[in-house]
Amino acid sequence: MRFMFVGDSMTIGRAGDYTWRYRMWQHLNRSFGGPYRIVGPRTELYDTVAAAPVSTAYADPAFPDRARGHLAGWGEGWLHMAPLIKETVTATKADVLLVSLGLIDLGFYTNSSQTAENARRFIAEARAANSRVRAVVLPVIPNVRATADAPFAAECDRFNELLAKAVADLDSPSSPLLLASTPMSYDIHSDTYDGTHPGPSGEHKLAAAFADAMHQAWGVGDAYEPAAG
Repeated sequence: MRFMFVGDSMTIGRAGDYTWRYRMWQHLNRSFGGPYRIVGPRTELYDTVAAAPVSTAYADPAFPDRARGHLAGWGEGWLHMAPLIKETVTATKADVLLVSLGLIDLGFYTNSSQTAENARRFIAEARAANSRVRAVVLPVIPNVRATADAPFAAECDRFNELLAKAVADLDSPSSPLLLASTPMSYDIHSDTYDGTHPGPSGEHKLAAAFADAMHQAWGVGDAYEPAAG
């Protein structure tokens, strides 16, 4: 099985981060129970000094190159990934997409309705490349802007409703879709380093959201348990 992470700045991570991708790699190593690969055309972290995705400075240098693949970008959302996903799934032969997108769209590019349409386009394009592709999609999670900007918070809530509807509408036995649950205990003050981007505890909670969704719905792996350290 080939897994691919798709996301924005919370998924690509910055230089010095572990990333929730790393936490998921640890989880799959412990619990998947068979051969798997992590695939994707990109491997770098975002370097905030260079303002570009050019860093290889993961917090754990033992994180192997073969597990660093992703399709994530700082400042990229559904709007940016929908045109890329067909060619990327074709090239990587990805079977399972773990997707965390939406915050950047709503913050800078599109309203909730437009963002939901781009999510639907993304799913259609992924299926055009692999008619049996699976996807787990995370709603927009708590963030600092939503605490101070009521209209933005309302757009996040509305998008999450539209995303849930899209997943329900488009789910199929041959190409199943899952809506992961927002971690109930997610706290922007303790689980992020700036109110938006996950720190170590937030990384574990995001990885758990995806891992638990796959375990409960598809029997893939075990329930998430953080690795020691």
